[in-house]
Amino acid sequence: MSIQSSADVVLVRQAVRQVAIEIGLSLVDQTKIVTAASELARNTLDYGGGGTATLETVQVGARRGVRLTFADQGPGIPDLDLALKDGYTTGGGLGMGLSGTKRLVNEFELVSQVGKGTTVTVTKWK
Repeated sequence: MSIQSSADVVLVRQAVRQVAIEIGLSLVDQTKIVTAASELARNTLDYGGGGTATLETVQVGARRGVRLTFADQGPGIPDLDLALKDGYTTGGGLGMGLSGTKRLVNEFELVSQVGKGTTVTVTKWK
């Protein structure tokens, strides 16, 4: 899914909720993954200048989950440790975005290169 506008952020949220329902995530876990998706989609737009979101269902044995990958070609994140610290912000917010998102999901991977962009992959398991 392309993320080029605020309307696209809404579409990503809706698609993630639908996939979460389809695989049977609880209402609480649906809310967590949709909240994570919203934050990451917004970051992709605001800090990365737009990008893409990939949604997929994953299965390992009987275990099912939702995996989301957000990628942009923006400026990148110069200090990943600092960016993941509670309270750190470059946008005037509360600084809970990436660190808060990490707490909402079961798996969190952040790869960023200055001048080349950022990719964040998260997974929420049932």
